Amino acid sequence: MDKDDYEEQMEDLQRELVKMLSGIRESGARVVVVFEGRDAAGKGGTIKRLRENLNPRSARVVALGKPTERESGQWYFQRYIDHLPTAGEIVLFDRSWYNRGVVEKVFGFCKDDERERFFHQLPEFEDMLVNEGIHLVKIWLNVGRAEQLRRFLAREKDPLKQWKLSGIDVAGLSKWDEYSQAIEETMTRSHTEVAPWTIIRSDDKYRARLNAIRAVLTQLDYAGKKSKSLGEIDTKIVGGPDMLLSGKEAE
Repeated sequence: MDKDDYEEQMEDLQRELVKMLSGIRESGARVVVVFEGRDAAGKGGTIKRLRENLNPRSARVVALGKPTERESGQWYFQRYIDHLPTAGEIVLFDRSWYNRGVVEKVFGFCKDDERERFFHQLPEFEDMLVNEGIHLVKIWLNVGRAEQLRRFLAREKDPLKQWKLSGIDVAGLSKWDEYSQAIEETMTRSHTEVAPWTIIRSDDKYRARLNAIRAVLTQLDYAGKKSKSLGEIDTKIVGGPDMLLSGKEAE
């Protein structure tokens, strides 16, 4: 995508984001946006562009690390509940409770019965969030296998980005099929009418960022919303979980 075109569209969208946050603060709404996806799919970069012009007191990013010993002994969802928004806030989860559905499964960090309990409780947990009045948006960024490897190699060479390349990322390169199976099952069991997933193919970072922000803004109501500034969601790269089934994510 042409960079000038991208920056022009991004500027329009960031103006809409500022209006959106102003509306949230005035109305006392609570918004949660879950960003998930394969390693190197662009979650961090997308979150950065979404939040960079927003008041950090009202737009928080939550990126939790490995559970502490105390957290490991708690109800699985408990440490995420502590970070849910209060009135007038939007919280962006850079990875979330869906770790149990995918990463923990692939690397054996949880037992099968723990994961099954997670899937059993998940619909009711998200139903409760929405029933409580929290606006829940779930975004899955998906990158193709070749592009993922290219991004990993680029990170390895860039001293400013080497911190993004973890041991889990490297080990995961050989587990593409295991990830695919875990992702497909997670999508099948967590895509609901109350809390649907928006899937975005992210091999083109520019298009992915623009469409992720559009996906968030189109699901929220706020004063002064301009459809012209929002632009159209690109249905070639944005859709539902069917985009991930039958190996389509690797195309």
